[in-house]
Amino acid sequence: MSDEVYVGNAGVDAALDRGWLLGHFKPPGDPRHSEDVEIKWGVHEAGEERAVWVEGEVRTALLVLINGRFRVELPGRSVLLAEPGDYVVWGKGVGHSWRAEAPSTVLTVRWPSVPGYRVG
Repeated sequence: MSDEVYVGNAGVDAALDRGWLLGHFKPPGDPRHSEDVEIKWGVHEAGEERAVWVEGEVRTALLVLINGRFRVELPGRSVLLAEPGDYVVWGKGVGHSWRAEAPSTVLTVRWPSVPGYRVG
């Protein structure tokens, strides 16, 4: 790996860091290190869900369904992603939770990448 190029496989690399492929948490000098954005390749079994509702979110997020059936809970609204390519975006300050209704793969992009921020 050079300091400018990284080639990998999302399924393989995601398993090494709770699904996260890119963000502030990757080592400095690694092309996947970013303080601007975080990217996650999430693979979830049917019935898997976020154990804790996220409050006080300071980032904007985009979640895209690659395959499966995935529900995102937002304040006052439940969003079902059922077709590949379905997506939802929520902004700073919007709490959320989620549940995989079927085995699902989702791509999450969050910005900015906030050091020290982690929910359960």
